[in-house]
Amino acid sequence: MKPRILIVEDEEALATLLRYNLEREGFEVETVVRGDEADTRLKEQAPDLAILDWMLPGLSGIELTRRLRTRPETARMPVLILTARGEEAERVRGLSTGADDYVVKPFSVPELVARVHALLRRAKPEHVAKSLKAGEIEIDREKRRVHRSGREIELGPTEFRLLEFLMMSPGRVFSREQLLDGVWGRDVYIDERTVDVHVGRLRKALSRGRETDPIRTVRGAGYSFNERFVSER
Repeated sequence: MKPRILIVEDEEALATLLRYNLEREGFEVETVVRGDEADTRLKEQAPDLAILDWMLPGLSGIELTRRLRTRPETARMPVLILTARGEEAERVRGLSTGADDYVVKPFSVPELVARVHALLRRAKPEHVAKSLKAGEIEIDREKRRVHRSGREIELGPTEFRLLEFLMMSPGRVFSREQLLDGVWGRDVYIDERTVDVHVGRLRKALSRGRETDPIRTVRGAGYSFNERFVSER
């Protein structure tokens, strides 16, 4: 069964963009415009995860989050808040009301999708594939092992998370900042060039001799897992 996501967003273009990208990731997605309408829907049937805009007609995303946390059926449901408020005090307020994560507008859609995967992985691990496979490379998420053409590849914990993050979205280019947020976490303060060091280690571990390098560098933009590597195998 596909994980169900409810998007509550009154900007039609943004709601359509999110729906399209999340459905591409294999999720079942429903969109609602008003906060009070979403409140009614959530009483009828709780999704696996909710994405709520902070400012909504009828009922704000923050107030809706408060209500969700008081009901047994939605008390543990992951909630991600979309907000134009980037100040630390506002972020703290959003998280203190019960939201699990937040994304400040304007945001990167790949980053948001990665955060959705991370929230579901923590809350409902049964909805996340136990393995990822792309071309010759396969990740066993339960055993934390990586193989290429049957050969086991030894990776450190950071390189493992980096490979997993990139393989979830083949072809998508992630900036260093997005990789820091998605792999290291938003609250970890390290230099962006740290990403280059770990990408170098990952490349060295993955490729031997004339084996194709599956990690693509996009000058001035960042890194991606090369979709051609997937299609050529």
